Amino acid sequence: MGPPFDQFLAAAEAVARARPEVDPTMAREVFLEAATLLHDGLALDGLDDHDAGAVVAGLCVDLVAADAGAAVRARARATSETPGDLHDPEGAAAAYLIAAGILQL
Repeated sequence: MGPPFDQFLAAAEAVARARPEVDPTMAREVFLEAATLLHDGLALDGLDDHDAGAVVAGLCVDLVAADAGAAVRARARATSETPGDLHDPEGAAAAYLIAAGILQL
C-alpha cells in the first residue's frame, strides 16, 4: 500500500505500541478506514505529494488526541498561521477541515 495508507498503518502500529490497552488489529482497522474515507472523499486532492504527506502526518497525530476534532481544527488554524515548508498552506488547512468533515469529527 502506498500513501496515505502506509502512513496511517505506521501510526496505528505506533499507537498500539505506546498504549498497551489498544488492540493492534483494531488500531490498524480504524486507521485504514480513516485512510479509505479520506481517499474516497478526495480530501487530499489538489495537494502535491509533499503537502499531502504533511497533512496525513498531522492527521495521524491528531486522530489519537482526546478530542480529535478539536485537534484537527487547531492544526488547520496553525497551518494557515504558520505554514512552515508547505507549498500550499491554505490548501493544506482546507484539507484538514475537509478531513474533519469526512471523518465526522
